[in-house]
Amino acid sequence: MTDLPDDPRLALMLLSSMVEPGDAELDDLIDESGPIETVKRLWEGDVPDRLRRLTSAAVACTHDPADRAAQIASATEACGARVLIPGDPDWPDQLRDLLLVCDADEPHVRPPRCLWVRGRQRLSRLCRRSVAIVGSRAASEYGQHLADDLAADLTEAGWTIVSGGAFGIDRAAHLGALARGGATVSVLACGVEEPYPKGNRSMFDLIVEKGLLVSEWPPGSTVMKHRFLTRNRVIAALTAGTVVIEAACRSGARNTARHAAELGRVLMFTPGPVTSSMSVGVHQLAREPWEARLVTRAEEVIEDLTGIGGPLATPPPPHRRPFDRLTEVEARLVEALPRGYVVETDRLAAAAGVPAATAAETLERLRSIGWVDRIDDRWRLARGGRC
Repeated sequence: MTDLPDDPRLALMLLSSMVEPGDAELDDLIDESGPIETVKRLWEGDVPDRLRRLTSAAVACTHDPADRAAQIASATEACGARVLIPGDPDWPDQLRDLLLVCDADEPHVRPPRCLWVRGRQRLSRLCRRSVAIVGSRAASEYGQHLADDLAADLTEAGWTIVSGGAFGIDRAAHLGALARGGATVSVLACGVEEPYPKGNRSMFDLIVEKGLLVSEWPPGSTVMKHRFLTRNRVIAALTAGTVVIEAACRSGARNTARHAAELGRVLMFTPGPVTSSMSVGVHQLAREPWEARLVTRAEEVIEDLTGIGGPLATPPPPHRRPFDRLTEVEARLVEALPRGYVVETDRLAAAAGVPAATAAETLERLRSIGWVDRIDDRWRLARGGRC
């Protein structure tokens, strides 16, 4: 008789090590039979042909599923992680929304079976008021600066930043949140004990201290291309909205954007140069039927996330030139001065359409603040004029 895990949590951990997350066929079986019974049926071969073929190698080399589950639990504890399953107080209920978009055309976007979490914070609390910032790994300086600033300002406003831990936009967003003393969540495509990419190790260490690393794969799992696409649905589902900053025409960020739109989350993007290949995918969002919103700063993101009842973004302050601060009479006199020439007070007053006495008084004031120079009884625009 095969030794089975005696805890549904252990059974889900074992099943997640055997079949990739989001698999509808396995998840239907779990819903029907429960996690422990599903393990039993897999080892007995009492499952649909596809699942039997998919798990045959793992079953053949694992004679004791209970021991294998215990090994995964031990590795989880060794790296300071814990496992969340649906029904736990810290499980984010919004992940259930993935059931709304799973159909025959999208059979691999089911909610996670369990999540490995590394860090001191509570996932459900952090993600209750959260926004995803995603974008290109090969980001420009402009894109990274924008992601950093946006994440920092959103953090100060009480929002948690969620991203994928990659180079480029993800990294800038995580660091922007951390720089303001906020928490951030990195959703990984590998085990939480060795986050990828290794070049971001110091950042991941900070995230463990201040926020959370999250994964659907057990410790020891390595990155694979399809896993990045799989985890994107979790980034989209965890958050109230997604901001895309720089993305090529085909990119993981656009994949996250699609999931966000299909889930009914708020989809936003920041504009970039039309000549940049890193902005092609972002600008394309505005032309697709996803109702993507253009945003340029945190206030606009918050306005879109909170709706009509939330704080509305005030228009940015207009760029004011020194000339804009002049009074009407001062402006008229300055405009009437021909560049490079000197003019008598009476002639200047007539050109500006103001009384001579008013012109004389106003020109003295303009001289005191550096707008005009006086040469005997004539006036000229000061060198290096301040228009």
